[in-house]
Amino acid sequence: MMRSSSFEPCIPTRATKVPTSKNWLHEVKHDGYRLIVHREGKRVRLFTRNGFDWSDKYPLITEAALRIRSTSFVLDGEAVLLGVDGISDFDGLHSRKHNDEVQFYAFDMLVSDAEDIRKLPLTMRKTNLARLLARRVDGIFISDFEHGEIGPELFRHACLMGLEGLVSKLDDRPYRPGRSPNWVKIKNPASPAMLRANDAFS
Repeated sequence: MMRSSSFEPCIPTRATKVPTSKNWLHEVKHDGYRLIVHREGKRVRLFTRNGFDWSDKYPLITEAALRIRSTSFVLDGEAVLLGVDGISDFDGLHSRKHNDEVQFYAFDMLVSDAEDIRKLPLTMRKTNLARLLARRVDGIFISDFEHGEIGPELFRHACLMGLEGLVSKLDDRPYRPGRSPNWVKIKNPASPAMLRANDAFS
């Protein structure tokens, strides 16, 4: 069933090279499902990239959102099932057999204390996110990121670990819905996500 969410996600543009200038942030890309977490009072809703309401699917994320002190916020991030090696297990996530173990890696904040902050630069939204999640709650984590010229080296390490790749973002831009040149995704060619895509076209 489709639900209308007023928070359409920003979608990165595919790229083949990691940006190297100092005004880019670089986040490790987890192999999971994009999710918008929306809390209003005692109600938490989880929306997929395409607007489906998955509020009843991931209890750990919902419970974590309810334990956060703020009662009105919207987070953008990735629903991830971690394997025993600490690396995201997409096949396990897709199987739906482990929904009660799925966690959320938050990489952006769209609403803070009922205020829409999408017009703020990314660095300020990241600061708001860090403040919101300063007290750790099991089930929701801040997605790690690095700043500046370290991007290519970070991508090399992500590939060595078998991760999906990187998403690099200009640090001074507002949050815009839809496809954006201010966010670029560089995929590890040997990652399971790329192998799945290749299988789909073979």
